[in-house]
Amino acid sequence: MHTDTRNLENNSLIQGDICIVGAGAAGISIALDWKDTAHKVILLEGGGFEYEDQVQDLMSGTTSGQRYFPLRSTRLHYFGGATGHWAGMCSPFDPIDFIDRSWVPYSGWPISREDLDPYYSKAHVPLQLGPYEYELEYWDKELPNLNPLPFDEKVVWNKMWQFTTANFGPLYKDELVAARNIELCTYAHATSIRLKDGSSEADHIVIKNHAGKTHRVRAKHYLLACGTLQNTRLLLASNDQRPEGLGNDHDLVGRFFMEHLEIPVADLWMADPFPTDLYSWKYGHTKAAAELAITAAIQEKENILNGTLSLRPLVLGKHTKARMDTWQNEDPRKSQDNMFRSWDEALAAGKQEKGAIERAFELNIRIEQCPNPESRLTLTREKDALGVPRTNLNWALTGLDKYSVRRIAELIGQQAGLSGTGRVQLREFLRDKNDSSFPDTTNGGWHHMGTTRMSTDPKNGVVDPECRVHGIPNLHIAGAACYPTSGAPNPTLTLTALSLRLSDRVKTLLKRPV
Repeated sequence: MHTDTRNLENNSLIQGDICIVGAGAAGISIALDWKDTAHKVILLEGGGFEYEDQVQDLMSGTTSGQRYFPLRSTRLHYFGGATGHWAGMCSPFDPIDFIDRSWVPYSGWPISREDLDPYYSKAHVPLQLGPYEYELEYWDKELPNLNPLPFDEKVVWNKMWQFTTANFGPLYKDELVAARNIELCTYAHATSIRLKDGSSEADHIVIKNHAGKTHRVRAKHYLLACGTLQNTRLLLASNDQRPEGLGNDHDLVGRFFMEHLEIPVADLWMADPFPTDLYSWKYGHTKAAAELAITAAIQEKENILNGTLSLRPLVLGKHTKARMDTWQNEDPRKSQDNMFRSWDEALAAGKQEKGAIERAFELNIRIEQCPNPESRLTLTREKDALGVPRTNLNWALTGLDKYSVRRIAELIGQQAGLSGTGRVQLREFLRDKNDSSFPDTTNGGWHHMGTTRMSTDPKNGVVDPECRVHGIPNLHIAGAACYPTSGAPNPTLTLTALSLRLSDRVKTLLKRPV
């Protein structure tokens, strides 16, 4: 059923067995997992079913440190969330992403890739992906012309991706509204979490809307799935009973914010044209494609982070403006229009350019960010229209980030030369090995991760290996906020898998008293 909370009598109480806060990829995937069970599910969406400026403004905040996008336009605050403007790129994290790497500070997950494998497979269903297959050998039999570059397989491997056009809003609205055991509450913006008197358990969530209504939602378990930034903001803003906020006994909530650095790093000039579709991708048409990745053994030998390189025709790349420049409007629709317009202009300029060379490519990196406690989200004194403090994001990078970007580009250059494929020229910002800074045109992937990181020890993380907030047994975090490290792939497949794993854990918990 669907409830517009603007139409409820003020101070209403909404009750269920579980309460999911946020209807994006994580929240909707969990709700679908509970459909037609014997349990009452409350799914809270802070907005409605379409974009509204007044609701979107609740996402506004400030930024500092490395230049970043306006927070207001990095997410969509209505049913379906960020799936309303994502690229649909999906690939699982690699086994090395989960282990404690001596050269990467604060690395190591308390779970392994094997723990997530069954949930990766399960996540393919709501994400509308193909089979859970990410090996080149499989896709080479399924698709034509997937010829890999002739690089040393001990150094470079082909990281496969699958692609989807799944927009969770229109895809799952009717199904969830019709579900007999799910109450989808729109215009239900969570503003604080209240604990039971004299207890460490969550008692209810306060929700508000622009109609001036305030309601309470009570359940046995609460699953925060409103995105990395908003999950963190809600915990920090719930400070009436605990001045430092919830889950923040060790000042970790908001710390270790991570993004993917996405930057043109070099130009690849091939000796001869290389016929392959392996490294090409067209939205809505490509089922699977690859990016160049560095093997785990070489990552350890070189003491670098995990990253991948994609290829784009140089005639297009050199005319393309940095996304960090084109996506600076507070309105996500206008920023998206600006970005698409710049791409169209680059395409037109490339077509008109005389003597365009078809064997020249721009190499673009997508790389994990080194976990850094100074990269963090904090509350400011300014409050939004519903009385919740706004946030400041301080995006802080490290020397290991810059070193890894440079070294990966150099390794690909070496392989291009050794194999006779061609030559690689580094971009200017990478040529000084003593310079650890990044230009202000450095792109992020709009991939918010960390801030409530997972750890067995509450002194090192906000949630336990089951994604339950340390010290609050019925409060859980779903999604990429729990990541201890960010891996190289886009986060949606992994956050959906991790959320479905959490869903299973809560089902087990409901079989016994909290």
